[in-house]
Amino acid sequence: MDENKKIWQECKKEIKKSVSFQAYQTWFSDLTFMSADFEQITLQVPNRFHYEWIENKYGQLINKSLKKFFGRELSVNYSILVKPEKADSTPEERAEKLIPNTFHRASRLNVRYTFTNFIEGKGNQFAKAAASSVADGPGQTPFNPLLVYSNPGLGKTHLIQAIGNHILNNQPSLRVIYVTSEKFMHDFIFSIQNNKSTQFAQSYRKVDVLLVDDVQFFQTKEQTQEQFFHLFNDLFQQGKQIILTTDRHPNELTHLKERLVSRFQSGLIVDIQPPDLETRIAILMKKAENEKLNIPYDVTEFLAESIKDDIRMMEGALVKLLALSSLTRSDVTIDLAKKVIKGLLGEKAVKKTSLKKIGQEVASSFQVTEKKLYGKSRVMDVALARQVAMFLSREVTDSSLDIIGKHFGNRDHSTVIHSCKTVEEKLRQDSHFKKTIKEIKNQLQ
Repeated sequence: MDENKKIWQECKKEIKKSVSFQAYQTWFSDLTFMSADFEQITLQVPNRFHYEWIENKYGQLINKSLKKFFGRELSVNYSILVKPEKADSTPEERAEKLIPNTFHRASRLNVRYTFTNFIEGKGNQFAKAAASSVADGPGQTPFNPLLVYSNPGLGKTHLIQAIGNHILNNQPSLRVIYVTSEKFMHDFIFSIQNNKSTQFAQSYRKVDVLLVDDVQFFQTKEQTQEQFFHLFNDLFQQGKQIILTTDRHPNELTHLKERLVSRFQSGLIVDIQPPDLETRIAILMKKAENEKLNIPYDVTEFLAESIKDDIRMMEGALVKLLALSSLTRSDVTIDLAKKVIKGLLGEKAVKKTSLKKIGQEVASSFQVTEKKLYGKSRVMDVALARQVAMFLSREVTDSSLDIIGKHFGNRDHSTVIHSCKTVEEKLRQDSHFKKTIKEIKNQLQ
């Protein structure tokens, strides 16, 4: 047996200790070793859903086990087995049906990250435009380096890997490398320990485009900072493109050497803000579309309303919801989604105010049916209740005017604006009405 395969078997034994019997049988029994070298390991999974679940739920556990038994960090590549369309296909044809892995072997890029499936919104519009410009002309724009910063889970990694994939697809002769700062540091330490510093330096200095993720981890690592400083200078002098991400503005990286921070600030710095509700819904709908899944709109909206500041967690919630639905043979419903959100964020998050909840409370307070509230009725009491519901939706949620209008009977944003102005005017003139609105707000908390 291949030595690396033996080590992988030890990894699986270790993993088995950390998960339930059912989880191991479901997700790891079909996880097959294919190959491994110094930098990466390739594992085969039976389908894309299996891959999504493994990567989201057990990625860290697998990485920890690999590091323990292989003695180093490895990039994990997944090969998704596609069933052959013809029963009489040859072994060679069947082999071609394998998606070899989701990474460019040399570049370490994940080919799933593209500009096409990067959902653009107000919070990332400028960053997307800058990334596209760099991707079209690496090393030929003033945006060098390009540094993208944001809180975790907002799409930095997707965006910079989309740059790399775009470059490789359009200029395949260019040498592109994507690396996390942690991987760079471990490579550097390994090179010192094994007298391979020259090979290490050469391997990075040969690139045309260098993408480094999470450079904040260079803080306090003085030798790594020194090495990266010289690499940065060398690539910059050669006109090579450098793209970086960090979780905060470079000025806030207090434990980075000043001269390195200065280099980071010499190009273009762009940030990504948390997406608004419309963008979050679009992200989830795109995710479901890519996986050829039909998710009810109200469930999509509920997930998007529940998780505001972390796209990765939101997408993970969708994957968990689908897994729970599949394993329990249940329909994808709001109640099932609430179980997922409760498991991720706790009971309080499930009780978070939603447009649907606002509609229920307003209908109850004004003694009108929800059917009438969402309908076309222009009866005064119903119309006022609808206006209040739209007003409160704007007050207590981050939903856009279009989303609010769509929720309350497919009305346009101008109708929502008019409703809000009407309610605001009535609040100034009618103390009893003001008290009613306050009581509804208290019910929503």
